[in-house]
Amino acid sequence: MMFKRLWLAAAVFMLPALGAQAEDTNVDVRVIAKGAKFVGSSMGGVRILVKDAETGELLAKGVTAGSTGDTARIMKDSHDRKGTLWSEGAAEYAFTLDIDRPRKVKIEASGPLSQLQSMITVTSEHWILPGKHITEGDALLLELPGFAVDILSPAAHSGVEGEVVIEANVVMMCGCPITPGGLWDANAYEVTALIYQGDTKVATVPLSYAGVTSRFKGSFTPETSGPFEITVYAFDKANGNTGLDRTSIR
Repeated sequence: MMFKRLWLAAAVFMLPALGAQAEDTNVDVRVIAKGAKFVGSSMGGVRILVKDAETGELLAKGVTAGSTGDTARIMKDSHDRKGTLWSEGAAEYAFTLDIDRPRKVKIEASGPLSQLQSMITVTSEHWILPGKHITEGDALLLELPGFAVDILSPAAHSGVEGEVVIEANVVMMCGCPITPGGLWDANAYEVTALIYQGDTKVATVPLSYAGVTSRFKGSFTPETSGPFEITVYAFDKANGNTGLDRTSIR
C-alpha cells in the first residue's frame, strides 16, 4: 500500500511536465490601402498593436515596413480567391508569440504614420494556434480605408483678405499618386472644400485637378469677416472610400 501511494504521488508530481509545451508561433501582419497597395515605409508605415482579445494584455507592437508591393499583381482587374496580393519585400510587421494553447488576439492597425491628420485605425480578431505559423499567402491582411489629404493652402490660422485659394495634396493611403486617367484616376474622385463659420456651412467649393500629380485647387471669397474652418475631403463614390483634412483661417 505504501508503495502504491508513493507511485501515485510521483505521478501527480510529474503531471505538469506532461502538459502542453509552449511553442514559438510566427505571424505576419500586412496592411493594404483600400483600392490601392500596401502601406509601408514611404508613408511612415502603420502602427500595429497585438493584444489578447479577452484580457487586453499587449503581446506585441511594431510598425509595418517595406515597399508598397507589386502594382501589376495588386491592381489587376480580377483576382483568384486563393490568389496572393503580397510579394517579397512588400510592407509587413512580423512578430512571434510563445504560446501553449490557442489564443484569440486583437490586431489594431493605425496609419499612415507620416500623415497623422488622415490616420485611420482598423481592428481585427484572429485565433492563433501554438506552432501554426501565419506567414504564407497574405497572412493576416487588414484593409485601411481613406485618402491621405493634406491642405497646402491657406496656411493654418493665417489672416486672409479677399479671395481664398485652397490647394490640397491627395494620395491613396499607401502614397500612390492620383492623376487624370491614371491607375488612380483624378476624374473618378470628388475633391471638395466645405467652408464653415461657427456651426454654419457658408460655402461648398469643388476642387479641380491642378495640373500637378495629386494636387487639387479651388477658391472662394468670404462675404463676412471672422474665423472660418475649411474641411477638404476626397470621396470615391465607387466604393465609399473617404479621407479629409481641416484647417482654419482669419
